[in-house]
Amino acid sequence: MIGALRFQQIIYMKKSSYPKIGIRPAIDGRLGGVRESLEERTMQQARAVAAMFAAELRYPDGSPVECVIADTCIGGVREAADCADKFKLSNVGVSLTVTPCWCYGSETMDMDPHTPKAVWGFNGTERPGAVYLAAVLAGHTQKGIPAFGIYGRDVQSADDTKIPADVREKLLGFARCGLAVALMRGKSYLSIGGTSMGIAGSIVDLPLWEKWLGMRVEAIDMTEVAGRMSKGQYDAAEYEKALSWVKANCPEGKDYNSVEKTRDRKQLDAEWQDSVKMALIMRDLMVGNPKLAEMGLGEQAQGHNAIAAGFQGQRQWTDHFPNGDFPEAILNSTFDWNGKRAPYIVATENDALNGAGMLFGNLLTHSAQIFADLRTYWSLDAIQTASGEKLSHPLVADGILHLINSGPAALDGTGEQTDADGKPTMKPFWDISDAEVEKCLKATTWHPSITEYFPGGGWSTRYRTRGGMPATMIRLNLAGGLGPALQIAEGYTIDLPDKVHDALDQRTNPTWPTTWFAPILTGSGAFRSTYEVMNHWGANHCVMTCGHVGHLYITLASMLRIPVYMHNVSEDRVFRPSAWNAFGTADLEGADFRACANYGPLYGKA
Repeated sequence: MIGALRFQQIIYMKKSSYPKIGIRPAIDGRLGGVRESLEERTMQQARAVAAMFAAELRYPDGSPVECVIADTCIGGVREAADCADKFKLSNVGVSLTVTPCWCYGSETMDMDPHTPKAVWGFNGTERPGAVYLAAVLAGHTQKGIPAFGIYGRDVQSADDTKIPADVREKLLGFARCGLAVALMRGKSYLSIGGTSMGIAGSIVDLPLWEKWLGMRVEAIDMTEVAGRMSKGQYDAAEYEKALSWVKANCPEGKDYNSVEKTRDRKQLDAEWQDSVKMALIMRDLMVGNPKLAEMGLGEQAQGHNAIAAGFQGQRQWTDHFPNGDFPEAILNSTFDWNGKRAPYIVATENDALNGAGMLFGNLLTHSAQIFADLRTYWSLDAIQTASGEKLSHPLVADGILHLINSGPAALDGTGEQTDADGKPTMKPFWDISDAEVEKCLKATTWHPSITEYFPGGGWSTRYRTRGGMPATMIRLNLAGGLGPALQIAEGYTIDLPDKVHDALDQRTNPTWPTTWFAPILTGSGAFRSTYEVMNHWGANHCVMTCGHVGHLYITLASMLRIPVYMHNVSEDRVFRPSAWNAFGTADLEGADFRACANYGPLYGKA
């Protein structure tokens, strides 16, 4: 039997297995004075970028991102090939070429078609780094291997080794998105169950995951969860620890069931027990657990190498067993009975498209994500009619959107974490204080689920997101004949007066968490009004990511060849491969669609 230590090595992604950023210092290869004069300056540029990445970027476990620099400057095809060999051995998943000078474009370029790549050409007049940038980007475009071009706005002197702010922003944005691409590749989406209530997003589309994201889909029946519950195939000691933690930290709220549908205390206690077991089992199914190997369950100990999952729940499960709300909410949060940790991405109702969106947001920001129904558009007039109060708010133009859902609305979504200015935010787990964890828990109440919806019982999460948080709402959709396409809406969470909130919130299920969201309006297209944002939304679900990170979603989508057909990100923040310019510069949305269609999904034609 394979021992527990071996399973620990198999199951958990160790720091050494994370993809690295490869840095390629390109140089003018002419010996006899030219190359020699540029060696140190070129390598210094590479080392400066590597140091910046290590200081600013983290892997999902919080450790600094690692960079691999080519052993020599790259002046021709032999050194380019040597660099490529080193990158393969070093698990490089993102490629950046840097240079302060002219180089031989097609002889020095990175030819790997699956690795996100960029080129930083130093803007100086002594040596034409920008000329090389233009030449090599032309080669990338001609060969159909898109690359991002990075070129500083201001001219620098040849001995100026500082990375300008505009260059820094593009380098970091490219690296964050490139690492997201690399971290997905080779992992799994675990579909626990099948289609939920006819929701199209839960019809799991294999080509999306395989061709666009480089992942596989693992599918299991929900009876696997039931079987492990009945057979005790989970860590019993951790179960007792988790149940004690839940009793101490998950306060129960009002039971909104009618007298006839109210469940007794014994039943509610049993539902808590089953909900905790479900959380442990769903996590183990995703990533494995060496403890199971010690119990003689070697196969179960391995998990499914899943970086994201979905749980069908309704109705084949929830008619008979507790719903998935507690396991989904706690797994998607950045903390549990074991302390602070990275979220486990689990999509309610097995909406794999929203699961992909949650995965994107988590890999870009390392923070928890809010899964929600885009339930209602409330105009200012409708708010006044329903509440008797006239709403006036500096961030609300003509109305608000009601984001509400149980399930994987992470507890971080309470907004009880704060930034340096004391404003609500959602942080990576390594930046969250113990006090903030406690605030998130205290701001959340757990209510017996509505029996008519969930005959099998379970618990529903309830909280109200604090207002004033910059946020980005997204949705990945599938269109027949087109493939995936992304929608993005930046905006803010909104605090409503208690009377207004209660009047609106009580009209729907009061046991579910609420986020009031106001998109930033631009006056054109889908963003000419809040109503039109709602009217143009492609599905019933959405993902909310903390921060105005729409530009990162756009960059990531271009790497994956997923077009964006609705966004309110200003043009100066949009960063796509330089090849996109060849598909049109006046109509950028149309150019994005044409470029993505031309190149096809990153990992092969669907």
